[in-house]
Amino acid sequence: MNREKRAEIFRRLREANPNPTTELNYNSAFELLIAVILSAQATDVGVNKATARLFPLASTPQAILDLGEEGLKEHIKTIGLYNSKAKNIIATCRILLEKHAGQVPDNRKELEALPGVGRKTANVVLNTAFGQPTMAVDTHIFRVSNRTRIAPGKTVLEVEKKLLRTIPREFLLDAHHWLILHGRYTCIARKPRCGSCLIEDLCEYKNKNL
Repeated sequence: MNREKRAEIFRRLREANPNPTTELNYNSAFELLIAVILSAQATDVGVNKATARLFPLASTPQAILDLGEEGLKEHIKTIGLYNSKAKNIIATCRILLEKHAGQVPDNRKELEALPGVGRKTANVVLNTAFGQPTMAVDTHIFRVSNRTRIAPGKTVLEVEKKLLRTIPREFLLDAHHWLILHGRYTCIARKPRCGSCLIEDLCEYKNKNL
């Protein structure tokens, strides 16, 4: 895919949604971090239901530590893998208090050192909370990047690096959200809604198995 076509794709996505953001509900960098940790193998809708119960009672590292691991589980038990997520969140809160004065770090190295935080989670926090032009490649972005040929790749990291290298700079900050939303609602996994896709004429979708 050439640069002109890629730029037109993102122009159209921006025109349709000028201010995209995550569908996770949060009011601080810390709440976003917790929500993204919880979102692994879970839907944003499910996470929002859990955090709607959790955050009014505990929205800081100390407050969650005060709940304790068992207390935290009671608030997130509707989410898959809640046992391991509770353990990681408690450990993360302790590290935030001990090493970062209770603040969420704004760099990848320190974020990825937190339990339950991998590259994708770190990228979401860096992009959404701190306005850094990162690319959190989830299953939606991986699919859209390969189907459209915006940034084809065999691994998540390969797609991430290719997107960062090829997306025009003016679109890079919001591209993560545009691609996720496009994959979630239009370029869906089993039967993409090509007829209602605003970039259908620019898409290079050929492999029907993607």
